[in-house]
Amino acid sequence: MELLGIHHAAIICSNYPRSKHFYSEILKLNIINEHYRKKRNSYKLDLVMPDGSQVELFSFEGAPSRPSYPEAQGLRHLAFKVDNVTKAKEYLESKSVAVEEIRIDEITGKKFTFFADPDDLPLELYEV
Repeated sequence: MELLGIHHAAIICSNYPRSKHFYSEILKLNIINEHYRKKRNSYKLDLVMPDGSQVELFSFEGAPSRPSYPEAQGLRHLAFKVDNVTKAKEYLESKSVAVEEIRIDEITGKKFTFFADPDDLPLELYEV
């Protein structure tokens, strides 16, 4: 078996319209599918990035909140590749998204920073 990359990351949100706006309008991920599942009273939104990797956005009634930020067990954060962290940070801040100060990865020497989605899911921008 040879793993070829990450196909998608799945995210459960608390407010579907707010998160749909954030991921599709603020982060500019392209919507490829949107389904409402009546039996579950749940949405599933598939978004794609330029490299083909995807984010699945789900809504589930009564889903519990994340236990702590960001050190809960499980997925720690989702990192997005960008060409220029400084410009990406400025863009997000222009959309009223709070972004941490830019740091340097002590191992690779690359720039990175963190911000959060509407449910406080930690997201990272990593300069490639």
